[in-house]
Amino acid sequence: MNLRFYDAHNHLQDDRFGGRQEELLLACRQAGVVRMVVNGACEEDWPQVLALAKAHPEVLPSFGYHPWYLQERTPQWRENLVQFLDQAPSAVGEIGLDRWKPGLPYEGQEEAFIGQLRIAAERDLPVSIHCLQVWGRMLEILKAEPRPARGFLLHSYGGPVEMVKSFVGLGAYFSLPGYYAHERKERQRETFRQIPLERLLIETDAPDQMLPPGQGKELADLATGQPINHPANLAVVYEFAAGLRGIPVAELAGQMEENFLRLFSGL
Repeated sequence: MNLRFYDAHNHLQDDRFGGRQEELLLACRQAGVVRMVVNGACEEDWPQVLALAKAHPEVLPSFGYHPWYLQERTPQWRENLVQFLDQAPSAVGEIGLDRWKPGLPYEGQEEAFIGQLRIAAERDLPVSIHCLQVWGRMLEILKAEPRPARGFLLHSYGGPVEMVKSFVGLGAYFSLPGYYAHERKERQRETFRQIPLERLLIETDAPDQMLPPGQGKELADLATGQPINHPANLAVVYEFAAGLRGIPVAELAGQMEENFLRLFSGL
């Protein structure tokens, strides 16, 4: 039985892949990956995301300003974002809030996040949200602001299990990365055991969030030699997720296809 896998969040355009995107996409196809959401993080990489989407139908482009790169914004960044969203069926992201990264200013993050969230809501586009150590404020904003009618994705959800019900009530989906298979991530695994199955998605976040050593395909950054996550490891993340939920991989894959197509319908 050939299973169909959907990657809800990766960064295939990342320079750490060293121009090997064609090779990586071939490996993904061979591993059963049929669609992947490729998230831009700043104006500089949006053209690469768009080019990948125009060349490869399995790539669903997503454009947004990640909180780590907000200081690189041009004065025309909002206009530029809208222009990219107009060029191909696409999602909004990766956007969000971050109080975890050392030295990262929080000032201006909420304004940029809300502005992009409103664009997604106006166009009813799915939005991929990054959130670290600011879950309470994220919930307040999502309650107060317009949201896409189709819902939104909390990528690599790491918030409290007690907040899951509130986020679900606002339209949230939650994507599980292979990184949570590491032994030290038991709290996150327990949370994902409680996520409603119809709100679960699977992601690689490649080239980041690697699986535990010895699991999946190995890949290295050509410039530094450092190990990075291969997007074809999605199949292994599905196996991890199926084990976590105590269901067969085939059953999980069917539900993930239904969830992915519901959130990203028409794109």
